[in-house]
Amino acid sequence: MPGALGARAEGLAADLSAVSSLTLNRISIYLRCLRILSERGVRRISSQELAQRFHLSATQIRKDLACFGEFGIRGVGYDVPTLEQRLSELLGLDREHPLVIVGMGNLGCAFARHLEFNRRCFRVVGGVDVDPQTIGKRVGGLVVRPTRDLRRLVRETGAEIALLTVPPEAARQSYDALIEAGVRAILNFSPIRLPQQPGVKLKNVELRSQLEELAFFLRD
Repeated sequence: MPGALGARAEGLAADLSAVSSLTLNRISIYLRCLRILSERGVRRISSQELAQRFHLSATQIRKDLACFGEFGIRGVGYDVPTLEQRLSELLGLDREHPLVIVGMGNLGCAFARHLEFNRRCFRVVGGVDVDPQTIGKRVGGLVVRPTRDLRRLVRETGAEIALLTVPPEAARQSYDALIEAGVRAILNFSPIRLPQQPGVKLKNVELRSQLEELAFFLRD
């Protein structure tokens, strides 16, 4: 019996590792919707009602949630607080994730002050930069430290996620430094794509590409 349970657990882990980024993005959207419903006192909702309220697809909601188990009761719907808690746990949002920012220019400073990066499960614990005029400044409750302190900062704060907001010429070196410091996940806002490395989850956020896509649809 223990062997069977172990096999099922391994199978579930394998299934979760194969979940696409698009599915996880939608799960995150569902969670935000559920939080809004909770704040409004809604206790139970069907996939159809959830879709209608937030301009989603009921079929897609059911399909996405089915990737992770059974959450609702046919003909009854979902218990909002329970589903909110389950999705939070599923996304790893039931614990705090310390963030470090590399590159404290305008974008980095904006992130340091951003409430969404300093509430619930995310908290900015440090920021570094190479500019002598920026080092030592207080931004959003933290003091900017020199980039050479990155390894020590990660060790002291336990930072596991990094926001990379440096110019393109500094991106690769900063990326390598974060990996060496032990950061496990990196959100790259620099204007160049960085390569995936073993043991580190990297997401390249290409804001210009998004703008260019919008520009395409605005052609005369």
